[in-house]
Amino acid sequence: MPVVSMTSAASSSDKTPSFEMTWGSSASSGYCSDSDSDSEFEQYFTARTSFFPKIRKDTVSPAVKQDEQIECSKQELTVVDVQQKVKEYNAQINSNLFMNMNKDGSYTGFIKVQFKLARPVSVPTPKKGGNDTGGRRASGVKRRTSFYLPKDASKHLHISSRTSAREVIEALLKKFTVVDNPAKFALFERSERHDQVYVRKLSDTERPLRLRLCAGPNEKVLSFVLKENETGEVNWHAFSMPELKNFLRILQREEEEHIKQIVQRYALARTKMQEALAGSTPG
Repeated sequence: MPVVSMTSAASSSDKTPSFEMTWGSSASSGYCSDSDSDSEFEQYFTARTSFFPKIRKDTVSPAVKQDEQIECSKQELTVVDVQQKVKEYNAQINSNLFMNMNKDGSYTGFIKVQFKLARPVSVPTPKKGGNDTGGRRASGVKRRTSFYLPKDASKHLHISSRTSAREVIEALLKKFTVVDNPAKFALFERSERHDQVYVRKLSDTERPLRLRLCAGPNEKVLSFVLKENETGEVNWHAFSMPELKNFLRILQREEEEHIKQIVQRYALARTKMQEALAGSTPG
């Protein structure tokens, strides 16, 4: 995993991709804690009511129509081109999230990344009195805490034009101290055109700030979303025993809730039918 340095926009002339993060207030937490449970090596937090994600309305299109913004992102831009586009970009925004040119021809600016994760992420369990400096119990088993990120949480990231999509993912996980493998996640671009929503997975080497510059500041034209890097069916063998047990508990709660809803719906329908029968005239 490459080491990414955090610096200010004024010092981004270094050749190493550098960025600084500024965070909004949209990621406030609200988790149900089971922190007193020491019977398992992994604690579990959840703010979701369902284990299975709801059907998403986004249309994943493997062949998105090429518009001017997409064509721009594929072209080689001269320093003069970049300067002009940065000027046009800054003229369109109503905040202080400006882009800035550097002497070496690179530029820095902000991107907003929205989180749409269907599965929990893992972070190191906070140290307690029984833990040593390595975050391990006396048994030598490392503890982790799994939790769902708040729905539709988003973060503003200050990055360089040299920052890759993979480095953006790694920086976001580092900010949340997520210990999951970054390869489990992918950065997507989302766009709305002609009442249709298109989602495209970015390659690890693509430059999100370049895409942002070419598309302009309009979030409907282009926005960034962090999702799981879906590669097929879920490999349940890759999860730990505590994680699988917690998943089973969530499934059981969801099954019980569905059964309760079905029973209530049929009971209501039966009551209405009986009322109709009682009020009807024979014959």
